[in-house]
Amino acid sequence: MSPTPSPAERLPTDWKSDAMRKRIARRYAAERRFHLLGLGAVLLSAAFLAFLLVTMMGNGLRGFTRTEIALKVDFPASPLLLDPQAITNEALANANLPMVTSAVAEKMLGKDADALLAPTAWLSLRDAIKADPTILNRTEVIRVPASTDIDLAAKSDGTPAAEAAVKRLKQAGILSTGFNWSFLSASDGTDPTQVGIWGAFKGSLLTMLVTLVLSFPIGVATALYLEEYAPKAWWTDIIEVSINNLAAVPSIIFGLLGLSIFLNFLHLPRSAALVGGMTLALMTMPVIVIAGRNAIKSVPPSIRDAALGIGASPVQVVFQHVLPLALPGILTGTIIGMARALGETAPLLMIGMRAFIATPPGGVSDPATVLPVQIFLWSDEVSKGFVEKTSAAIIVLLVFLLAMNGLAIYLRNKFEKRW
Repeated sequence: MSPTPSPAERLPTDWKSDAMRKRIARRYAAERRFHLLGLGAVLLSAAFLAFLLVTMMGNGLRGFTRTEIALKVDFPASPLLLDPQAITNEALANANLPMVTSAVAEKMLGKDADALLAPTAWLSLRDAIKADPTILNRTEVIRVPASTDIDLAAKSDGTPAAEAAVKRLKQAGILSTGFNWSFLSASDGTDPTQVGIWGAFKGSLLTMLVTLVLSFPIGVATALYLEEYAPKAWWTDIIEVSINNLAAVPSIIFGLLGLSIFLNFLHLPRSAALVGGMTLALMTMPVIVIAGRNAIKSVPPSIRDAALGIGASPVQVVFQHVLPLALPGILTGTIIGMARALGETAPLLMIGMRAFIATPPGGVSDPATVLPVQIFLWSDEVSKGFVEKTSAAIIVLLVFLLAMNGLAIYLRNKFEKRW
């Protein structure tokens, strides 16, 4: 073995030699390939995302519109026996409005009028009478929803027969397409021209409220105890490992847990926001604990030392100094965990939140559904009219999720401390 040469005997590197130039060229080529691969991965991801958004927007934006037919209703000549001074829900229910609507439509549109109107078209007459009972004394133009076939044909996605009917209605000047406000204010139904997302949206809000009320305080308290008070022992190590594992457990496992405990053992109401929120709280709590511990760790020890140096007790140090400084990170992790819970479907299906809910829930114990489950149910419908409603509901859910993630980014940027 030859002896190691001394520094004085070493020759300087010849950077201009052919071997060194080849090595440098290979290194630069490898860097360029890595740069191109990274750029290609980003462009491919962006292309998939753009395809998803364009597809959703193309189908979903049509779900926010509705095609209507203008019916000229001569109320004094109709067989409605209603007193404008005594309009009640019971009187309207007994007024046989569906027959009157069919008769007016047949007179205006011909014998195939029933195929042109939605089955719930008579509800427009009922709502118009409730809003202004004086129309019973005059002739009024009432816009009623068209059938699903006519609605799709008006949006260039119908059968030849329906497109011919649309052309005839447009020539008569009684067909129009406008924004469907009922989609934002109505609930689930069997007619795609009348369904809405308000019931599911309200159910999602109530479920998220229960989730937040249960998971946030328990998760933050657990993070504080493990980080500030728990001794270093074998049982605390087991707790930490268990929490990290729970954060990676598939969501359907939490659904099975909620089914066995909240429904089968505690006998809580099925398909209620209360049970859904409790189930999602079990899933969200480990995420909040992990985010809380990381935020508490990020507070410099000098803050604790300074507070103790001026006479603060350990409890005062934690709740008056450490926790306020760690709160932005805790809130960011909480909002991200809540956004994940908002998009979950499997655990809520396990606890029965797939029921047909035609009215918005009045409280956390009332039957309810949520936006992801509503999307799942509409995607399984046979009627073609539910396709665009499904895409429109997905757009609403995406906007909701983007708003929650945007709030998390805002809180992080506004309150984050640079140490």
